[in-house]
Amino acid sequence: MSHPPVPLGTYPTPVEPAPRLAAALGLEPDDLWIKRDDVTGLGGGGNKIRKLEWAVGTALAEGADTLVTTGAAQSNHARLTAAAGARLGLDVVLVLRGSPGVARSGNLALDGLFGARLAWADTVDQAGLDAAAAEVCARLRADGARPALIPFGGSSAVTAQGYARCGEELREQVPDLRTVVVALGSGGTMAGLVAALGTRSVLGVDVGALADPAAAVVRFAAPHTAGALTAERLRVRRDQVGGGYATLTGAVAEALRLAARTEGLVLDPTYTGRALAGLHAAVRDGDVRPGEKTVLLHTGGLPGLFGHADALAFAERGATTFPG
Repeated sequence: MSHPPVPLGTYPTPVEPAPRLAAALGLEPDDLWIKRDDVTGLGGGGNKIRKLEWAVGTALAEGADTLVTTGAAQSNHARLTAAAGARLGLDVVLVLRGSPGVARSGNLALDGLFGARLAWADTVDQAGLDAAAAEVCARLRADGARPALIPFGGSSAVTAQGYARCGEELREQVPDLRTVVVALGSGGTMAGLVAALGTRSVLGVDVGALADPAAAVVRFAAPHTAGALTAERLRVRRDQVGGGYATLTGAVAEALRLAARTEGLVLDPTYTGRALAGLHAAVRDGDVRPGEKTVLLHTGGLPGLFGHADALAFAERGATTFPG
């Protein structure tokens, strides 16, 4: 059952021109715009806030006093769940893939600052992570708490409504929008955009979080979409995953540098860096063309840059010493 969302973000988020980045990608200077969902406000910002408004709204309506969710060690969703709990006076337990002591930087530092408790699940697949979260919820209930389990990445058919609203914002802000490019992780963000804008207007760039992300998009978008929705109708690129979710590819490293040096725009190595690398590839192969309005959805994730050793090393190598 869906309940009203709890307000956590600041909307509408701005849409900014990116003429120098557009030219570097092979587009016309006024073709490319950035939808700044990295400045949604709470906890360092990011796309997870729009989804958490719906998930946490449901949790509060059902009497929860503790939020439990899952993710990778540097999960943006986990960080923003912790921030939402802090704002609303709820306890938060984050069930993370990995083991303690490996790193305390990036999102992990903010998890601690927001007061979340961490439960480490070691090296497990998604099913193992879900099982660990279910065990944490059972232990909390045995101790008298009322936990609500927030889905992986905050994504569900209910929370996709947050990005359907974002799609409506975009329709007003960029009436002649041809394509919005978005990182495709757990599927809820793309699902909401597809529900609002249609399958042909949304290009998802797979980041490697799920084995079959298109199926997740269909599952979450279908309740909000007229007619049959199939994975074959979606625009999904799977050419930017490289060695996996946590790896830094050469194309993503170049995307990070290009955004920074043309627009002063900071992307992260897991999501937005892959989204821009996917956009660049789409321009090269003609899927995105000059003369069409294109929006890159900036979903946030800056803290993750500081928890990614390879990305930090790449960034630091870019600094040169002024002679003297």
